[in-house]
Amino acid sequence: MTDKEIIKFSDWQKLDLRVAKILSVDEVEGADKLYKLSINLGKQLGKRTIVAGLKQYYKPEELKGKNVIIFTNLQPRTMKGVESQGMLLAAASEDESKVSLLVTESEIEPGSKIR
Repeated sequence: MTDKEIIKFSDWQKLDLRVAKILSVDEVEGADKLYKLSINLGKQLGKRTIVAGLKQYYKPEELKGKNVIIFTNLQPRTMKGVESQGMLLAAASEDESKVSLLVTESEIEPGSKIR
């Protein structure tokens, strides 16, 4: 067990994690690490914009079309003038030299819940 706080199952249930398809990837002016991603979260949640620090790990063409996992009910945050309406989930090595997106194993409808 680590020194991280243990949470209750009811806390986990507050998270809304969904599958999203990355529709487009744009540069964020004045940002060395950030991309602005347009994502589709399906019929219920629609399209959103998120900002992700992935520039040093992925090229735009590697991201476009991927089905990724998004934390959808996170309070919006503005970075470099762009409002991020969620957070993309990824695994990172201890020194952050490697980052790997959490993606779906096979095609599944955008907006599908992570359970």
